[in-house]
Amino acid sequence: MNSFSTADDITLGVEHFGDAAAPLVLLAGGTTMLSWPDSLCEVLARGGRHVVRYDLRDSGTSTTVDPEAPAYTLRDLAADAAALARGLDDRPAHLAGIGVGGMVAQVAALDHPDAFSALTLAGTRPVAPGPVDADLPDHDGAAMQRLFSRPMPDWADRAAVAEYGAAGAEILGGDPVAARAFAERVFDRTPSTEPAVQLANQLGMVFSKLDCGPRWRERLPELSLPALVVHGRRDRFFPVGNGEALAREIPGARLLVLEEAATAILDAAAGEVAAAMLAL
Repeated sequence: MNSFSTADDITLGVEHFGDAAAPLVLLAGGTTMLSWPDSLCEVLARGGRHVVRYDLRDSGTSTTVDPEAPAYTLRDLAADAAALARGLDDRPAHLAGIGVGGMVAQVAALDHPDAFSALTLAGTRPVAPGPVDADLPDHDGAAMQRLFSRPMPDWADRAAVAEYGAAGAEILGGDPVAARAFAERVFDRTPSTEPAVQLANQLGMVFSKLDCGPRWRERLPELSLPALVVHGRRDRFFPVGNGEALAREIPGARLLVLEEAATAILDAAAGEVAAAMLAL
């Protein structure tokens, strides 16, 4: 099965690893499923899990309608995660989200607690896109100035898009070689070269137009499931203090800081991250 249809006729692109009878680990993309590296999925599967990674709406092979004016909300994306978990297994799933997918995962665990047995949050923060709470570190200002002052590439040019992704990763403290390969794979799965669609796939910019209210940070202490927070020490987009706040506010959560990582989970860290996830 490479797709899943929700009750409201939304199709989610999915990919499976491991034994379908094993306990489910559901990986919400940020925004595409490729945000979760193959290496991590494979290690989790070898650890006795049925791993399913999926594309959020308006990305990858999931339903794309209008990324410039999404008619759904963050709560709808959270409901997608719960519907997918229930549709794939009759047992609660281990839900993991990365980047903006981590916001989806937090809300899903809060709004649909019966659907999930464990929670992993990678490279994310406890508030929606936009102005950040005063006690949380905001995006690195100098990095954001460099990142968003660049001219956009020709979104129909695969090489230009890949170079744009590589340069962006370097600005954000990441690995440009890995980012170039990632951008190429995302490009190949993107259904259109329209700028809005590419922005949704490559940069997750649909979230800047999404209704993410109401706030959920104050509800984090309600979570009672085992939780892991993974964050890159070099992350300039969501600095590590955001992960530290999540780990403080979710009861009993473990914090795993990847010293050499920025926004992405590198292949070199896949074993460490997988071991921590399997221990939940």
